[in-house]
Amino acid sequence: MKGTRLSLAQFKGTELSWELKSGIIELALHRGPCNELGSASLVELENFAAALDELETDAHALIIHSEMKAGFCAGADLRELYSRSSKMEKSEAARGVRDFLERIHRMLNRIDASPLTTIAAVHGVTFGGGFELALVCDLIIADKMARFCFPELRLGLIPGFGGIPRLKRDLGNAVVRDLLLTGRSFNATKAQQIGLVSQVVSEGEALRAARATAAQLGKFDRQTAVAAKRFIKPIPHAELRKEIDLFCELFTRPAVQAGLKRFVESTAAQPYLP
Repeated sequence: MKGTRLSLAQFKGTELSWELKSGIIELALHRGPCNELGSASLVELENFAAALDELETDAHALIIHSEMKAGFCAGADLRELYSRSSKMEKSEAARGVRDFLERIHRMLNRIDASPLTTIAAVHGVTFGGGFELALVCDLIIADKMARFCFPELRLGLIPGFGGIPRLKRDLGNAVVRDLLLTGRSFNATKAQQIGLVSQVVSEGEALRAARATAAQLGKFDRQTAVAAKRFIKPIPHAELRKEIDLFCELFTRPAVQAGLKRFVESTAAQPYLP
């Protein structure tokens, strides 16, 4: 495993870090500018998912948060995706995308299925794949500046990291259609109103609130919490597989390469913003 690991309970890589302390695992994302998820991020997330088997024996909660000022996560690394796919034949690019998505799904499903109570502490940009990472968690605690969005429609795509099935699991179809088909963003207040976010806190306070919540969780019987989570949060495996198929089918269209090219060539400081 690349990175600095003093023990299984502590790791610092180039994209993320984690630490287990007092029964709480904190997974910190720290890749600039806004934790775009590319091949290097995926490797370190896979390492974390593999480490969970042992980490879970001494933990009751997991907090995922960002150390980047811009936000929680801007989603997939579209520049890397365009750079790779534009140099490949269509069929080869499609295979590469499918492999990447299947790896992402395995990692996210592992976190989703964890017996730990999982908390996403989010702020700022929580878009695309970053939104999907937050949706894996049992609870989302957002500071008032957080914004949630699926901008994939502008690229001719749908969310590909499990966002649609997990939103359908957690919320009503009306919300799913709104986010998916309009590409507009929701602020933290709206997200709480529709049941997406469990707590809205002051700017910069999401991690503190998540830590307080995780500490409270340690007072309860773990087996009861595990049984309750298993009952109320089934993983929609069949729909997740269909999502991968549809994403890969759409990815081969010329409109997608054109959309990715526009994104890559954008001179905006944060081209992922609406």
